[in-house]
Amino acid sequence: MKINRTKDFTLIPRLVLLSFFHLSLVCYRKSVNGFTVDLIHRDSPLSPFYNPSSTPSERLQNAFHRSFSRASFFNKNLVNAIQSSVTPTEGEFLMKISIGTPPVDTFVTLDTGSDLTWIQCEPCVHCFAQLGTPIFDPKKSSTYFQVDCENLYCQDLLPITCIDDMCHYNATYSDNTHSIGELGIETFTFTSTSGENVPILYTFFGCGHDNGDQFPVGTSGIIGLGRGDISIVNQMNDEIKGKFSYCLASSIPAHVNVTSRISFGDSAVVSGRGVVSTPLIRRESLKSFYFLTLESISVGDKNLPFISSTISSNDQGNIFIDSGNTLTHVPSDFYASLEEALVASISAPRIDDPTSGHFKVCYASDLGTINAPKIVAHFTNADVELSPANVFKPMDTSVICFAMVPTDGIPIYGNLAQMDFLIGYDLVANQLSFLRTDDCSKL
Repeated sequence: MKINRTKDFTLIPRLVLLSFFHLSLVCYRKSVNGFTVDLIHRDSPLSPFYNPSSTPSERLQNAFHRSFSRASFFNKNLVNAIQSSVTPTEGEFLMKISIGTPPVDTFVTLDTGSDLTWIQCEPCVHCFAQLGTPIFDPKKSSTYFQVDCENLYCQDLLPITCIDDMCHYNATYSDNTHSIGELGIETFTFTSTSGENVPILYTFFGCGHDNGDQFPVGTSGIIGLGRGDISIVNQMNDEIKGKFSYCLASSIPAHVNVTSRISFGDSAVVSGRGVVSTPLIRRESLKSFYFLTLESISVGDKNLPFISSTISSNDQGNIFIDSGNTLTHVPSDFYASLEEALVASISAPRIDDPTSGHFKVCYASDLGTINAPKIVAHFTNADVELSPANVFKPMDTSVICFAMVPTDGIPIYGNLAQMDFLIGYDLVANQLSFLRTDDCSKL
């Protein structure tokens, strides 16, 4: 059955039964005020990616490699003026959801830099290996519908192909990475930390039948939390009132199931002593991303204005916050000033990066720690003090490196700098809030 549905979730019923489903949807959705879901770090023993033979150092090096690859992807698309609805790079945090009726469990990658939620679907023309869960077969679900080409969400996914008046998307990139399939509607079910199942009926998503070549093996696809119209956040806007938050735990030892969490709606309100908030800036040319205005970074008592040859000092929205990128990427000319101030304030023996060579400021450290100066990110109206763990990472047992890196592309505030903060997005008030926390699992 096809459905033509506008962005405010109005259905044009073709059957009395469908009208009843819509009435049930409205009644149920009004009761969903807020919920919280566990997030799984990709290197956690709970993750399908988990490799027990990998050392902590190897896991960290792999995360850094993914970070550079992801930043490179964003910058390639900016250069080519492509506004993508899906990011074909490996994120760091996973969410376990169920899809369809009867529900089928699957893992998806959390991505605040993507809009379209998509998963692999049978029949597969070309699918990457999916670990731990079966590939979703829409023919086995009683709640799956295809979307026709007149639907406004379909028109947002240009370029599209209409086959028998049904909407088909084609996201293809310069490295031949792609996801091709049909736009569908299905029931997505989230298992909250309270044990309650929270079904979200009539969720628009991409049902991908041809997916490759560089997508990560393991998960089934991506859950898009970007600012675009088709993102899960905007689709659930009536229920969650434009609010979601997450808390990313700072470490994933191989023997500990460290818990990170994401909340929606009333459960996502960030309040209390110590909260600081800064405006969210929307840039129409990059409407999927959440931009902030970083005014300066201070190292000890030295304040460094966040300027570069590619960013005007008057520009609002000069860096975007990204859950899927480990490292923070800052303009190369600003980084030179940052490096100079940092090196001048640390007396430990400086050495070369013994691993990838990507990190310019590294020190010998027997305990994986360093006596570092106070580092504060000064956003508009919000001063965020970063702990040493937010900005330094041990490469191995004897070397620690500064984990901010230079870029000639778009600046990115990565998830390492966000660790152990409760970070709240309020898309109604257009603000993002930070609250330092000691334990994400207790929120």
